[in-house]
Amino acid sequence: MIPPAPPSPPQTEFVSVKDGCFSIAGRPHRFVGANLWYAAYLGAEAPLGDRARLVRELDRLSSLGVTNLRILAASEDSPLRSAVRPAFHDKSGAWNERCLEGLDFALAEMKKRGQRAVLYLSNFWEWSGGLMTYLAWTNGGHFVDIDDSDDPWSKFADFAADFYVSPPAIAAYQEAVRRIVGRTNAVTGLPYSEDPTIFAWQIANEPRPGAAVEVIDRRIDAYCQFLANTARLIRSLAPHHLISTGSEGLAGCSYRRDDLKRAHDVPEIDYLTAHIWPQNWGWIETRSIPSTFARAEERAREYIDDHLALARELGRPLVIEEFGFPRDGVSYDPLSSTSFRDRFYGLIYEAALESALGGGPLSGTNFWAYGGEGRALRADFRPSPDDTAYLGDPPHEPQGWYSVFDTDIATCELIRAHAEALVTLGEI
Repeated sequence: MIPPAPPSPPQTEFVSVKDGCFSIAGRPHRFVGANLWYAAYLGAEAPLGDRARLVRELDRLSSLGVTNLRILAASEDSPLRSAVRPAFHDKSGAWNERCLEGLDFALAEMKKRGQRAVLYLSNFWEWSGGLMTYLAWTNGGHFVDIDDSDDPWSKFADFAADFYVSPPAIAAYQEAVRRIVGRTNAVTGLPYSEDPTIFAWQIANEPRPGAAVEVIDRRIDAYCQFLANTARLIRSLAPHHLISTGSEGLAGCSYRRDDLKRAHDVPEIDYLTAHIWPQNWGWIETRSIPSTFARAEERAREYIDDHLALARELGRPLVIEEFGFPRDGVSYDPLSSTSFRDRFYGLIYEAALESALGGGPLSGTNFWAYGGEGRALRADFRPSPDDTAYLGDPPHEPQGWYSVFDTDIATCELIRAHAEALVTLGEI
């Protein structure tokens, strides 16, 4: 098990961007981070959450040197079967105070430990309701459920891209943005907009302009306009915080580099994000990870290099804010080994350290995802949207697929060693 660490001093300075890198009070800032999508849910009072567990998990993460957590800050009450329940808010405009107070509690506890949060305000995908749900709320109830389609991924993405040309759906989303960004923390009494614990607001998790080329061609203008308008809205509400899109990077724009660059070439969008998913993107063969891992390594390095070049062109920092790899044999069992995952994490951390040594734009990493002491509730590892065990794997995925557990000692030591290397450089 990972031993707890004493809390660090609370954050008192906002993060800014200077010369293409993050900065705090004029000093360079880089970070080791994790995804903890469920922090607000775990931070809610029982029976929805488990505040004592959240405190333990934050202590464990702090002991690893993890100072940045990427967290779901809103979810939509959805007809989609795999959407997490309960949701933060519904079609009527009613908000679930348990979820909101869970986010308050999580931010208050992070503040005690000197950790910072990236808060994403919606989701392109189905597992938290997301943009598809805003469409269903405002178009008479029409939607595509990713579980129903014979071509689930592309049909879902193409339908969800209609969000960008739906003024009623965008208006409903913007109202939610105002509600969350404009909130005052019930635990600390501090307005969110005045809290340096919040590193950045993120427009959505993995927003895409569609999947099919013809859909992207039709929606790219509206997509870019939506990102720009939302960034301006957030900046008007929280002028001291950073803003990012939450994009996967090139994979989220069908590798159309000019489209991705255009989407981020907006003054209010402060940094570039990239996600890397070797199994999801077919870079490895599930039944033959050992023989295909070298190919995945090569593709990952190329992907990182492409985004480093783009970040330099934009004059923005780069964060690899999602990177995940299955356990050996694609097992979901916490007792199974993680040798290839650890090699993949090592590749990401090597790139981040190299960038730090050279003053480059890669300034942060958030592995996907921290599961901590959470465990699957069922022998088949299948989830239910209303489960309260909370793993790093959201409720549409097998529980344990990408989670880093508190018993994954080798992985945790790798994370800790990378954090210590950055500390040695004076960059964290």
